[in-house]
Amino acid sequence: MSIKPRSKESETPLEENNMFRGLKRAPHNLIEALRRVQARYGYLPPEGIKQAAEYVGVPFSQAYSVATFYHQYSLEPVGKYRILVCMGTACHLRGNDLNFEFLRMLLGLKEGQKTTKDGLFSLEVARCFGCCGLAPVVVIEKPDGTRQIIGNANARVLRAAIIKYRRQEAGGNK
Repeated sequence: MSIKPRSKESETPLEENNMFRGLKRAPHNLIEALRRVQARYGYLPPEGIKQAAEYVGVPFSQAYSVATFYHQYSLEPVGKYRILVCMGTACHLRGNDLNFEFLRMLLGLKEGQKTTKDGLFSLEVARCFGCCGLAPVVVIEKPDGTRQIIGNANARVLRAAIIKYRRQEAGGNK
């Protein structure tokens, strides 16, 4: 199976030599190896998990276990902007379930649908970012790997964030 990189710059199939360049072949580098696979492809395809496992010298089952344990990894293709809505205790009690439903409707996602049809946004539930004092919290992972952390999230702020990213993608400055 051949997988294509997410970016247009490199349209070559999965090449571990380039992806893992500078990374020591050691089991303690598994998380970094998986991060590099996801950064390149936008998700963790089975072939990428296998190559990361082989590169650092761990069984596939261990790499798969790590990939499914941490919420920052996705086994399915995700949108360019990944929206994570915390449903930890503090965020849930402060209404983040309503924020999730608001975002689902705003993005036009049907029940069970995770990614917008244009591939721009993915909406997911997360379990605690460790910033409960800011509850409810929504995190938007951007294509460059940075995150926008939205504390005290509400419909007005979330709508503004979505509008901002849509405008950026359309070539607007705001």
